[in-house]
Amino acid sequence: MQEDPQKRAISNRRHFAFRLNLFFFATFFLFSVLIVRLAILQFVEGPSLKEEEVSRATTKVLIPPIRGNIYDSSGNRIAYSTSTQSLYYKIEPGNEEKVKEKAIEAAAAMFKAFKDYGDPAVSMTLDQIIANMDLDHKKNTYEVPRRIKAGLTNKEIAVFLENTDKYPGIEILEESIRHYDKTTFAVQLVGYLKKYSGGAENNLYKNKGNITDPLLQYLPAEDVGFDGLEYMYQDVLRGKNGLKLYPVNAARRIIGPPAITKPEKGDNLYLTINREIQEKTEKAITDQLHYLQTTYTSERQEQAKTGYAVAMEVKTGKVISMASMPDYDPNIWEGGRISTEDYDKISTVLQNGTISPVIGPYKDKKEQNKHPSSIVYLGSVQKPLSVLIGLNEKLFTTSSVYQDNGAFYYGQEGKYRRKIGNAQGHAYGSLDPAKAIQKSSNPFMAKMIGNALYERDGKKGVDLWDRYVKKFGLGVSTESGLLNENTGVIGYYHELEVASSQSALILASFGQMGRYTTLQLAQYAATLASHGKRMKPQFVNKIVDSEGNIVQGFEPKVLNTIEFPKAYWNEIERGMANVSVNAFKDAPYKVLRKTGTSEQQVAGGKFVDNAVFIAYAPAEDPVLAVAVVVPEGGFGSAGAAPIARKIFDAYDEVIGLHGVPTKKQEDQANTANTGNEAGN
Repeated sequence: MQEDPQKRAISNRRHFAFRLNLFFFATFFLFSVLIVRLAILQFVEGPSLKEEEVSRATTKVLIPPIRGNIYDSSGNRIAYSTSTQSLYYKIEPGNEEKVKEKAIEAAAAMFKAFKDYGDPAVSMTLDQIIANMDLDHKKNTYEVPRRIKAGLTNKEIAVFLENTDKYPGIEILEESIRHYDKTTFAVQLVGYLKKYSGGAENNLYKNKGNITDPLLQYLPAEDVGFDGLEYMYQDVLRGKNGLKLYPVNAARRIIGPPAITKPEKGDNLYLTINREIQEKTEKAITDQLHYLQTTYTSERQEQAKTGYAVAMEVKTGKVISMASMPDYDPNIWEGGRISTEDYDKISTVLQNGTISPVIGPYKDKKEQNKHPSSIVYLGSVQKPLSVLIGLNEKLFTTSSVYQDNGAFYYGQEGKYRRKIGNAQGHAYGSLDPAKAIQKSSNPFMAKMIGNALYERDGKKGVDLWDRYVKKFGLGVSTESGLLNENTGVIGYYHELEVASSQSALILASFGQMGRYTTLQLAQYAATLASHGKRMKPQFVNKIVDSEGNIVQGFEPKVLNTIEFPKAYWNEIERGMANVSVNAFKDAPYKVLRKTGTSEQQVAGGKFVDNAVFIAYAPAEDPVLAVAVVVPEGGFGSAGAAPIARKIFDAYDEVIGLHGVPTKKQEDQANTANTGNEAGN
């Protein structure tokens, strides 16, 4: 049966309409995809494609940033950087004799170029050039380029770049050179720089290798902070790389001058350290060490060869001076490298002894074991805190009296019986808590605090003790942020394990169960002075950019607080005010202080005495806290206190313990007197 023509026509029209609609839909879909793809190319992938186009048409050379400067609190420059063009020489591995022969030939060629085209004021000898080549690899391995000369003249640069075939192995790099104050100002605190490629990339800076931003990438020949504030504020001081983009052809050959993005200079640090006070602190330690080693009095201590001091403002936590003596000239690190011989000369004074263990100028291990490090027992400096603990734990009251007959005994009868006595066998008679601090009574601390805690709490007394002392910063980080800061050595838990909780608490009560840093002692003294506010040590007043704008300021930070009744604070300060210290007898300000003679056992069973001292002033409204440690310095009153006196005097003269510098007052008085004389 034949299909109806009319129905076939209708069916054909329907199929045609469907195919037409399908065609239009497909066309619309394809155009939509094309438009979306074009949009993605333009707005999403465009920048990256443009970057790829530029990168294929250019070759980039990174320019190291210029490091920010470091200033003291008065704006005097301590560390600064200059931008310069430097000549480097790279040793190619091979036969040692041939390598040296080629290097000496290259050195001769360089010497002639320096002589003909260089600045006569900074001329170099052939021997100096060869020494900088480090052919014996005393400073660096084969792959590290050697810096031959910094500060090239334009003529020198032109000669070397235009005649590269005559000077094989050389490379000219734009770099930043670090310079330090010639006075060795606070050298261990400021720190030093080393080459990024000299091991830093796999050690302190191993997390910097993944940076993709070319302006932030670390360069192999770049100098980076390795200690102190140079390391602590590395990201602030560094700045950003510059960039040279050279146009190149398809063969990757340079075909024109570069487009240059200048490097960004790092931000500058303004420290809390006062130059005058710092220099007088360093001199006070040096002079005192010389006195102790050479005096013919009973104060002679021939092994007193190192000294450490920290001065910290009570209300702000600002560190005004921090000295670890002896010190060294940091310019020895110029160029980020140092020879083995030079390193040996400074190795014993390189570390900051106010925050980490440093043993005197002894390189032999056996000899080192005969001497204490810079981290020492508190000795009697512990006693103000011990009395506060005893009062707060209601072990006695401010009016309690103890009869000090010169000794306190504990332990079983026989060989385990131990005696706690006073220095030089003194017996002080009737003592209230304040007088026990004044006279520095060991039996009082042992009986009334250490033994009393043991009898009441047993082993729990050790945990109680630990909580108290850590609130004052002893045995915990000061939170200074400095690299390699030591938290001290806690001994009372070890004593608990090997002996007894009784022994641990008794020995801790008069300062023979914990060894701490000078910075910890300064923080502890400041916490006593503020009646319980433990402040974070501050080393930087402000961060300022290269244009002089303040990037960041710093506010005092309270780490924790300890609350005691005012009567307890008054009691310890009454005792501290009367501690006998000749160095402060004629002081024009009232000082609250505590001396300490820290007994410490060294190799061979020998005992040595470390001089320890803390103080704060003025007593009526404390402004400055000072801690001094002189290992093997004898009594704290004779070995350490004279240093503290000079620090307080320097602060009073320059800043003013009562708000006005005494130097300014003296100058005004002298001006007035001169005017009166002229008038007469």
